[in-house]
Amino acid sequence: MSDIIQLLPDHVANQIAAGEVVQRPASVVKELLENAIDANATEIKLIVKDAGKTLVQVIDNGKGMSVTDARLSFERHATSKIKAAEDLFQLNTKGFRGEALASIAAIAHVELKTKQEQDDLGTVIVIEGSEVKSQEVSVTPTGTSVSVKHLFFNIPARRNFLKSDTVELRHITDEFHRVALAHPNIAFVFYHNGSDLFNVPQENYRQRVVHIFGTKTNEKLVPVEEETEVLKISGFVGKPEFSKKTKSEQYFFVNQRFIKSPYLNHAIKSAFEGLLKDSYHPSYFLNLTVDPKSIDINIHPTKTEIKFDDEHTLYAILRSAVKHSLGQFNIAPILDFEQQSSFNTPYIYKNKSASTPAIEVDRSFNPFEDDTSSKNGISKKTNYNSDFKSSPAASWESLYVGLESKGNNSESDFSEVTFESEAKTESIFSDSLIETTKTTFQLQQKYIVSTLKSGMLVIDQNRAHQRILYENFLKHITIQEATSQQLLFPLQLHYTPNETKIIKDLKANLEHTGFVFSKLDTKEITITGVPVGVPESEVSIILEQLISDVENDVPDSNFSASDLLAKSMAKSLAIKNGQSLNSTEQEHMVNSLFACKEPNVSPTNRPTFITMAVDDIEKKFM
Repeated sequence: MSDIIQLLPDHVANQIAAGEVVQRPASVVKELLENAIDANATEIKLIVKDAGKTLVQVIDNGKGMSVTDARLSFERHATSKIKAAEDLFQLNTKGFRGEALASIAAIAHVELKTKQEQDDLGTVIVIEGSEVKSQEVSVTPTGTSVSVKHLFFNIPARRNFLKSDTVELRHITDEFHRVALAHPNIAFVFYHNGSDLFNVPQENYRQRVVHIFGTKTNEKLVPVEEETEVLKISGFVGKPEFSKKTKSEQYFFVNQRFIKSPYLNHAIKSAFEGLLKDSYHPSYFLNLTVDPKSIDINIHPTKTEIKFDDEHTLYAILRSAVKHSLGQFNIAPILDFEQQSSFNTPYIYKNKSASTPAIEVDRSFNPFEDDTSSKNGISKKTNYNSDFKSSPAASWESLYVGLESKGNNSESDFSEVTFESEAKTESIFSDSLIETTKTTFQLQQKYIVSTLKSGMLVIDQNRAHQRILYENFLKHITIQEATSQQLLFPLQLHYTPNETKIIKDLKANLEHTGFVFSKLDTKEITITGVPVGVPESEVSIILEQLISDVENDVPDSNFSASDLLAKSMAKSLAIKNGQSLNSTEQEHMVNSLFACKEPNVSPTNRPTFITMAVDDIEKKFM
């Protein structure tokens, strides 16, 4: 029998490795930005076209590479970061496996320009599908520039799996946020299709967070500082009142590397216990510094998961540090046996002396005195406080005026006594009549139960209301005749540049539903009108839900912004499970549902009601 095992060609092996390293354009951005940071760059420029499908370019002013290093960097497992296997447990750099550039070059057109500071000329290398097309000497500034064009040009199936530009740009922005937040000492510029999305200079950590997430973020931050022998914590957590329904502002950095850790996330959430509303998540931007020997980074291809030696200790320290900060800044109640802040003298009373209380009494005041003196034109001067004014008391003899005419006939007095009202007697059949006319009732404040000729109807009130609102909003967007209610005071909202761009793209559709924008720029959004029936307090929740849906949903080729907007607004404004409805509201819900074009399913294609036939009910009693 002939041998069947053979070595794979290099270009095939590189394409297989690319499957682990490069899932989408954001993966290329991550690898190139980390290489620029490892090159000790102080200024990094990211240029993206068509959400990375056409071009991803990273330019840095780092130390550059020699001619030999530039060519060798595209070979598999070629790296300058580690020399031996033991170095994997003492890593202080980002990329160390030597697969990034080789994998990227296998599925794209790559152009590398690099020059070291001591050299007069640099090097330009052009590679297409792992094949080196040219390597020449060129005039180029100090540092490195890597251009990745036509991603997945030789793997059409992988390119077809890419999502829309909006979704892919969100992933690229997420990677940019993670790298920029981890390195506030580096200046970053991010361009997309010729317009700059971010331009952040070298600054401290608080300024970096505010630059990326908007100026309104500054008032939301609570500093967290703790240093022990095991762990050093620095960064910020968000105030509970600014918590979000999404986890978009949760960042852990271990030794300046972004990680995901559900276990440590639980520590933060337990520190906020009792301070957050249901289904809301806290915001945090925390840097953890630990001994590199106590962690293992190389357990996941994307290096976003880390294995710790002693997770329980880190959990306890992190939870205590966050809880202490919330108490220290009066966000949460704190018990301090040494000093009680409520006992302290306010600053405005610090240098004031205590005033002795005084009591003033008008000794000439007589409530039984007849005001004969006033009739005679004589007025008395009083020295009591003018705040206490009393009307002259009527003469006590006036209380008995009119009693003499009636004499001593007490019977006539009692004969004139009448009751104010008589007790009303209702019909004993009134309650039963009401029950017989009631055709619906609410079960567990979640389902509406009604009767049918063939049996029983059970409606999910949340899904049914979503369907009703969805068709209503879709109709308003289509005919562009929605009514709007003006706000007494304009509503000002603040979002990140990426979130503001999403609202700008949907502005026309939002206006068709009833929203009125007086200002819409990268720093602030001002709303002067909202759709009829939408409370002002729900506006920010609706827009946050809409942004989350646009970022996280997977739109296909038939994606409609109007459809997504109608679904998102219906989801936000629909009656929630647990809300009590009276009989009139229940009947209106049933009638409105069956007036819809598709009453059977919700906007997310889930059933809105079920029916139970009489035969099915009778079988239960057999």
